[in-house]
Amino acid sequence: MMPSLTNAGRSRGDGAHGVRARLIILQVLVLSLVVTLFGRLWYLQIRQGEEFTKAATSNNVRSVVTNAVRGSILDDKGRPLVANRTALVVSASRTELLKMPDKGNAVLERLAGVLGMPAEEVKLKVRLCEKNVPQPCWNGSPYQPIPVTQSATTEQALAIMEHREDFPGITAEPTAVRAYPMPEGVNAAHTLGYLSPVSDDELAKQKEAGKDDLQRSDQVGRSGLERTYDVDLRGKAGVTKLAVDNLGRVTGTVSETPASPGNHLVTSIDARIQAVAEQQLLEALQRARNTFDAGNTKRNFAGDAGAVVVMDVKTGRVIAMASAPSYDPNVWVGGISKQNYEALTSPKAGVPLMPRATQGQFAPGSVFKVISTSAAAANGYSVKSNYGCPSSITVGGITFNNLESASHGDISLARALEVSCNTVYYGLSYDMWLKQGGLKGKTHPMVDMARAYGLGSPTGIDIPGEVGGRIVDQGVRRMEWEKNKDTWCKLSTDPKTPAADKIVYHENCLDGWQFRAGDAVNFAIGQGETLVTPLQMARVYAAIANGGTLWEPTIGKAVVTADGKLVREIQPEVSNQLPIDKATISYLQNALKGVSVNGTAARVFAGWPQDKLPIGAKTGTGSVANKQSTSWFATYGGPADGAQYAVVMMVSQGGTGSGTSGPSVRKIYDALFGVDEKGNIDPAKALLTAPPTVLPQINPDGSVVPAAVYSFEAPGVPAPDGARTAMAAAQTAALPPERVPYRGGRFV
Repeated sequence: MMPSLTNAGRSRGDGAHGVRARLIILQVLVLSLVVTLFGRLWYLQIRQGEEFTKAATSNNVRSVVTNAVRGSILDDKGRPLVANRTALVVSASRTELLKMPDKGNAVLERLAGVLGMPAEEVKLKVRLCEKNVPQPCWNGSPYQPIPVTQSATTEQALAIMEHREDFPGITAEPTAVRAYPMPEGVNAAHTLGYLSPVSDDELAKQKEAGKDDLQRSDQVGRSGLERTYDVDLRGKAGVTKLAVDNLGRVTGTVSETPASPGNHLVTSIDARIQAVAEQQLLEALQRARNTFDAGNTKRNFAGDAGAVVVMDVKTGRVIAMASAPSYDPNVWVGGISKQNYEALTSPKAGVPLMPRATQGQFAPGSVFKVISTSAAAANGYSVKSNYGCPSSITVGGITFNNLESASHGDISLARALEVSCNTVYYGLSYDMWLKQGGLKGKTHPMVDMARAYGLGSPTGIDIPGEVGGRIVDQGVRRMEWEKNKDTWCKLSTDPKTPAADKIVYHENCLDGWQFRAGDAVNFAIGQGETLVTPLQMARVYAAIANGGTLWEPTIGKAVVTADGKLVREIQPEVSNQLPIDKATISYLQNALKGVSVNGTAARVFAGWPQDKLPIGAKTGTGSVANKQSTSWFATYGGPADGAQYAVVMMVSQGGTGSGTSGPSVRKIYDALFGVDEKGNIDPAKALLTAPPTVLPQINPDGSVVPAAVYSFEAPGVPAPDGARTAMAAAQTAALPPERVPYRGGRFV
């Protein structure tokens, strides 16, 4: 049957409508895509056009860095402790080498032959430092010459430059590298510090902070003054931006920023006194090693380490500071080898990298007694009274002896310091412990006084890594007990723990939080768990000498530009005032002078002109478990109208203070004030009666004019006729006409 015309028309109409609808949808989709495309193009070209333009441009620009000349570190007279020397640096252009068919391997092998280096080592040095690529490798830009060696000889450089056809892409030219002129033979490695290449982490942090101070090829300070004043010394590297094509070929120079040299750091270190201090520390170590230990070990003292500090008591500035064992700072120049680094950190070698003056922690022994005396005077124990000094005292069932079990009867606190009577201080500390509540007490006056003297905390000296020592009281004990009690309890029942140790662990498990009577007794004489650094003890004696001011020790004195303009002076800062009255300080000063005349230091200062240059001193012999005793000698001295210097020496496993450290400290004072063996003062031989009050002059050409010495005689002692004039003339004559600071690696 035929369909009706009406139905057929309806079917054709519905089909047309469907096609039209689909076309409309397709048009909408196409239009949406076009609108989206144009919107994206607008966003990229208009909204973010500038950003992408910069990114595209940067892809065609490469940076070549010219390192800045690092500033020098000078002593108080302008002598260079750290400077720069001109070295012949042989470098390879990676860009040129990669253009060669063999990527430059043949050239590098010929270069290795001239330099006397393994070919593989040379090839490793010119590869780029990337992820999982170990040293040696190049951490800088691949578009600048890569140093292969910084110690080429003149003959090697000439062999390369005279045969350029054999060494394409290789250069040999003079470059500034770090140098240690060692004026007067000074080492000072721990104080000066060292450099090493910038790390990826440092560069990443800098990028996050939006800065560009560091470049990949930079060397940065890692320890000592080099680290603390790194920003001042480093200067600003120069950057030349080169345009390159898609093949990496240079097509032109986009911009060029010259390098800015670093500033100089003037320090309070005096090279001549530093040299004397270093030499005397070595003599003290040798003196210990030549002395028989008649005590527990029945062998010579080991004298394994030591430190000495010379401090200006009026400002807290450090005049000299040395640690032993030390090392040659030149090992860091050009990158330290694995073998050398292991030697510096080897316990068998005594860990030469450790600065004992600021990081070595030792039992202070009797040099601590000035703090115990201060605590007694501040807590009602009269300095006018006498106190019993028996040969021993029993506390808590334990007998505590005097050194060599000497008994001195009833004596004053001043006399107790002179003869270093332990039992006087045992009794005082035990009495204080009882008055504070014994085991229930929360504090102890001697502990509080030790903290007031700055012990238990870093002094704040301007070199990094300083430690604070250890001062223990009830609060410290409880904190440590809560942290360790589970371990102690477990070890007390462990079958593998030795029987003797089990008893100790069991006691600590039960009541390790207690500050017992024995702890208080030991604390009074600088024993037990008390640990201090030599720098801390120098500051303690400086504070007594100057009337009670605890200075924050400093070494940096001023920052000066390369052409001699003052950037800033580094002013000493007061850290605290001792909580004792002037009468107590005066009492301590008189007592310590008595130690030098009538006490344990009298033999050391026999014949010393005490009336003109009074010395206050205290000896110390610190007992250490399973080791030989620690030698301490703490002093201050100077003119009769006021002390100038504090000198403190410590020798680990060195024996007595007066026998080992004392003679060397005496020689440091001899050098400072020009005192001979008979006690005569020779102004012409005095190296530094007082620190200079002005900075050395740095000329626009970079040469240094030393700071004048304004006092050639010991203060209060008249100079012989013509002595001042003669010394001034001698000093002037010592300066070369061109006013060069040092010649032939040595200061003139």
